[in-house]
Amino acid sequence: MSTTRAERLVNLVLALLSTRQYLTAERIRGIVGGYADAASDDAFFRMFERDKGELRELGIPIETGRNSAFDSVDGYRIARRDYELGEIDLAPDEAAAVGLAVRLWDSPELTGQAHGALVKLRAAGVEIDESARAPIQPRVRTEAALTPLLAAVREGTAVRFEYRRAGAAERRVRTLEPWGVVSWRGRWYVVGHDRDREATRCFRLSRVTGTVTPIGTPGVVQRPADVNLLEFVAGSEPHEHTPVATARLWAADGAAAGIRRGARVVGRREVDGVAGDELELDVYYPDGLARWIAGYGPDVLVIEPDVLAKAVHERLAVLAEGAGAAVEGSQR
Repeated sequence: MSTTRAERLVNLVLALLSTRQYLTAERIRGIVGGYADAASDDAFFRMFERDKGELRELGIPIETGRNSAFDSVDGYRIARRDYELGEIDLAPDEAAAVGLAVRLWDSPELTGQAHGALVKLRAAGVEIDESARAPIQPRVRTEAALTPLLAAVREGTAVRFEYRRAGAAERRVRTLEPWGVVSWRGRWYVVGHDRDREATRCFRLSRVTGTVTPIGTPGVVQRPADVNLLEFVAGSEPHEHTPVATARLWAADGAAAGIRRGARVVGRREVDGVAGDELELDVYYPDGLARWIAGYGPDVLVIEPDVLAKAVHERLAVLAEGAGAAVEGSQR
């Protein structure tokens, strides 16, 4: 978002908050900085509609109404009772979860936003526990294409990028009208209308190479109301009906919600005095599954196959060595 547009949105919020009456669009045009520069009436109304939509997407409740029965056009305002943040009261475990979430994202852009949210919570008087240090900390690694694609979805802008198909070295230029970005089985995907194929397609972000370039006019891309992005990605996976193996796992009670969503409970078992469920899980990508399981640390144990258990053990050993080296370095 440009600085000029950001300032205009802030000025619009302040104007709508400062009055109890409904302000008409023409009145807003005269008092909010930035709208007077519109080249025509149509340009102003398009700008104003985009700004209203942006604010509503951000969760700002803009009311529409009229001050009296004699008014001929609608006006707008923001009621303070709906806009102002209520008292925040987090339980200790919830506050700890917020602190953990700040350490979760492995992305400069998202890390900055997470710490910004932390500052706001502290300003509201919420105590956030960041002191707990687990031997193995979960991470969510993002792709370089994530930020520009999220921006394109928000702006309603088509994009162009180079894409490498699975198992192929050749890169092809794709032109996409992006509808949304979702995470599926530990990977990021963008879903939208592929202009080259004139069909709905999804693309894995890790295979997007080079720069994601916005093209065309913002606001022209609209996501269809009847499209479920996650279901489309899941249905587009070619391996969905051809698992290479079946794994048997143990998961501690109350843990590993992500793995449980795709697994089947087949029994109960205790491991070192900790109660949990025995799970069966179809294996499509052994290497990716090993990394995923290792992220849960002692809460998930591989019972079989042995090759998967060994792969998870090797990853945990590497993480333990890294943690030990970090502790030794800090003590010097």
